[in-house]
Amino acid sequence: MGLFKNFVSQTRKPEGFLGKLMVNGMNSGHAKLADWGMSALDGVSADCIAELGCGGGRNARELMKRYPQAVLTALDYSEVSVEKTKKTNKKAVEAGRCRVIQGDVSSLPFDDGTFDLVTAFETVYFWPRLEKCFKEIARVVKPGGSFLICNESDGTDAATLKYTAIIDGMNYYTPEQLTDALRTAGFSQIRTRHYPDKPWITVLAEK
Repeated sequence: MGLFKNFVSQTRKPEGFLGKLMVNGMNSGHAKLADWGMSALDGVSADCIAELGCGGGRNARELMKRYPQAVLTALDYSEVSVEKTKKTNKKAVEAGRCRVIQGDVSSLPFDDGTFDLVTAFETVYFWPRLEKCFKEIARVVKPGGSFLICNESDGTDAATLKYTAIIDGMNYYTPEQLTDALRTAGFSQIRTRHYPDKPWITVLAEK
């Protein structure tokens, strides 16, 4: 159990050798979920995007494909994730389309009203003081801008809930809990979706 716990705990903040293994697996292991999640963005336009909790950088790459004119900033508080994201998006970084930085979502290093779109794939589970983090995101989103959350768990399925007992600081949220926190933070027009036969969810909120 010790090695397993150490490995799965890398989902929170990848570090060292096990962290490098984890971020390598994130890019392929979460691809189907992320692609489904991005389908919630149909009709959403964006020229300036922030991808928070960028992990291995695969979703940043796919967002830039989806929005070929956009400039994207990827942020993670794991140095391992930052370096992996830079490698995954090397050409975009060199071209000036992608900036990758280390930072904390509870205190974002961005000016007010910077982004048209902010995304968070498989990451809000680990955010301390969720409403504070959402208020930070509301601060950096432009009026009329959007915030997309994509999670593999709707906060009720036993198969994923077991990880909250294994990974310190991990919390799953129901769509209702996320919606309440988003409204408190200042978002409106919040739409939730469930995958047909999985506990996957997206929550799309407009400021």
